[in-house]
Amino acid sequence: MANPTQGTGVGDMTVGQGRDSGAARDPLSIPSDVKASIKILIVDDERTLRESCASVLQMDGYSVTLAGRGEEALDLVKNRRFDIVLVDLYMSQVSGLEILRATLDANRDSIVVVMTGNPSVTTSIEALRAGAWDYLPKPFSATHLQVLIGRASHAVMVAREANELRAQLLHQHSHSDNIALIGISPTFRKAIELARKVAPTDASVFISGESGTGKEVIAQFIHQNSRRAKKTLVPINCAALPEPLLESEMFGHRKGAFTGADRDKPGLLETANGGTLFLDELTEMPMPLQAKLLRVIQDGVVRRVGSETQDAVVDVRFISATNRDPQQAVDSGILRGDLYYRLRVVPITLPPLRKRPEDISLLANHFLTYYWVRHRGMPDRTPRLSEDCIGYLRSRTWRGNVRELQNVIEHVAVLAEPDQVLRPDDVPVYDDAGEGVREQSLALPVTDEAYHPAKEKVIAQFEREYLVRLVARAGGNMSKAARLASVDRTTLYRLMDKHNVLRGASGEDSE
Repeated sequence: MANPTQGTGVGDMTVGQGRDSGAARDPLSIPSDVKASIKILIVDDERTLRESCASVLQMDGYSVTLAGRGEEALDLVKNRRFDIVLVDLYMSQVSGLEILRATLDANRDSIVVVMTGNPSVTTSIEALRAGAWDYLPKPFSATHLQVLIGRASHAVMVAREANELRAQLLHQHSHSDNIALIGISPTFRKAIELARKVAPTDASVFISGESGTGKEVIAQFIHQNSRRAKKTLVPINCAALPEPLLESEMFGHRKGAFTGADRDKPGLLETANGGTLFLDELTEMPMPLQAKLLRVIQDGVVRRVGSETQDAVVDVRFISATNRDPQQAVDSGILRGDLYYRLRVVPITLPPLRKRPEDISLLANHFLTYYWVRHRGMPDRTPRLSEDCIGYLRSRTWRGNVRELQNVIEHVAVLAEPDQVLRPDDVPVYDDAGEGVREQSLALPVTDEAYHPAKEKVIAQFEREYLVRLVARAGGNMSKAARLASVDRTTLYRLMDKHNVLRGASGEDSE
């Protein structure tokens, strides 16, 4: 219990005085129904303090439970679920730290705020490292209490919404690792909404985005939600086949058209008749085939290789994709402009994973659940990702995007133990260039360049790699990263922006 000579907190002031301005000062505007659903436990062996706190919070509309002894509090947190626990750090018999740890062991989503009449840097850091959400130095006013609990309630509300969305998404995709539609970031949802709107039409769609962003899955989504869904979606990778074979695969051939053509064969355009043809990596298609494809799009007429007559009339919807900038491909002469504009009736751009860091937690948890069940078959003992691990994942650049994250989490799932809490050290670290683990990546040969450009290149590479590893070491906590680097956060943010290094999940959090 706090030393009475220092004041016991809310009990030292007029509660009504704090209420006069409390509602007006609530910047988070927590809905009344949400407040009523939030369960708060107040633990303090000073009766006046806990009852004063309870009076303020109950008048605000919260559901409040009181505990005057540590043993009583331990029993409560083990048998009941509390969203917020407000606990005195210094109590007889059982310490506030013990109650803090017991609360988080029972429910890792609980928010614990510690109160202390002897605030110090050491005790505050100890509590925060043990998992406390914040601390409240005594004495404090009713308004201070209202604002802090308002912030905590807002965090509870956001976490509930995220958990509900995650549960919904996991239910929708529970039998598949096809997760390209999982995401809450505005840029990603905008792309999905556009795909949803265009799906019921027959309009040609052109999808652009880096490798691994899910272009083919968006094409599948469009087809499955179209009126052609009962017909076939036929994919073809334009970069995977040499020109003669690609032409034969797309347009088909007549018997005797070339060596080995011992029978007539319809092409994929004919196979996709009534359905959808997905042209992946369209910009890799040779120019002569682009001209031939343009004719099919314009007239719907297919002429097989080796044929001098019309072989088929097709009704095909075209969905195209590329990991290049399509306009640059047109400007550089590797993609016909007339073909591009024919196929780009509705363009959809998929953002890279580094531009949607808020989706990484959803995706990583989905992959972990999916691959754990797939490889280990124990759905009730699935490992979980710690906050530090999520922060580390969010600090990575993910050049391979969702596909790379998927492969990394499968690796983690295969090696994890049942019920394990996964830490950053459990995640394999790959070089950003995709060449595996490279501890000596700074030792690049630059002797073929002039001194000053070579020096600038090495310094820039050092700064970037240092920042990536620093953020990973700090578990995504920017305040901790700044302390480890012995620089202020402004300097750290400036360097990260300069080298395009993503900030961790903890953002502005401090310890």
